[in-house]
Amino acid sequence: MLVLSRKVGERIWIGDDISITVVRITGGGVRLGIEAPSEMPVVREELKLKLEQSGIDVEVDVVDNKEPPTTIKFRTN
Repeated sequence: MLVLSRKVGERIWIGDDISITVVRITGGGVRLGIEAPSEMPVVREELKLKLEQSGIDVEVDVVDNKEPPTTIKFRTN
């Protein structure tokens, strides 16, 4: 695992297509902005684990591609 230190407004790039920006740091957490191609779903770990444990097949639809980062809707099959 690569561990990096960043300040608010600083960005990390993964390849040429994915960037992660530190938006805000508070006492309880860090807010990140993630820009990625629309065909690459980005989900929180706890949601991914919950879906995997429930055995539900999920299809991801990109609702819009505006700033702030893309809104994603989950639909069960």
